[in-house]
Amino acid sequence: MKINWFPGHMKKALREIKENLSRCDVIIYVLDSRAPLSSVNPSLSRLASGKPILYVFNKIDLADETRVKEIAKDFKGERSDFVILNSTMSGASKMIRTKLLSLAKDKIEKAKAKGIKTVVRAIVVGVPNSGKSTLVNNLCGKAKTNVGNRPGVTKTTQWLSIGDNIELCDTPGTLYPNLENQDIAKNLLFVGSIKDDIVADIVELAEEFLKKADKNYHNLLVSRFGNELTIEAIAKKRGYILSKNELDETRTAFAILDDFRKGRIGRITLD
Repeated sequence: MKINWFPGHMKKALREIKENLSRCDVIIYVLDSRAPLSSVNPSLSRLASGKPILYVFNKIDLADETRVKEIAKDFKGERSDFVILNSTMSGASKMIRTKLLSLAKDKIEKAKAKGIKTVVRAIVVGVPNSGKSTLVNNLCGKAKTNVGNRPGVTKTTQWLSIGDNIELCDTPGTLYPNLENQDIAKNLLFVGSIKDDIVADIVELAEEFLKKADKNYHNLLVSRFGNELTIEAIAKKRGYILSKNELDETRTAFAILDDFRKGRIGRITLD
């Protein structure tokens, strides 16, 4: 199963991100906590070189918080910091603002010394379906961008004000032109950053998910699906039967992936 997905609007988005970066003081890099390392786009990281970065480990309500905290430690540096949150939760906006202003303190202090008030500009980047637009709407205090639990909802770059001294540039989710590491590509498919319909065999994808998740989250899978973790066994248990008593493996595969993405299996981090 060879996975690759780089629609035309992503190429345009990367170009627009590059153009807007020169106007920005801080980068808000949104990562999906279910696959945070796989959410790091090398194309974006290269463009971000030299800028202060706030990494937002989003969707923590669906992820293994202990594992995410271990991973997040490596994302804190002299010019970088992180927050771990669910972008819809109360207080998320305050956490982001505080960290954002801290990373931009050099600009703020220089402006203060000159007796002027400055505007901090931040650009929000991340892979598709990582929750960027939901986060932006939370920061704005109301819906300013379209959101949806699928990749590719945001297709254009837009500037938004989130107060009298902070402006945000919201960008479309972007991947990279060649997903050479297929383990990363599969993780992005599992969490919904890549559309399911690019996969020729959704049953094979669900089998791959069960195999991977079983390594660290066996008890969660058994609790949800039963002791036998195969497509056939799960289809029988759920009564997903076609005519002539054939198992509906396609329906079963989509159900397994949907259970993971909606958090019904439990809190799982694949990286």
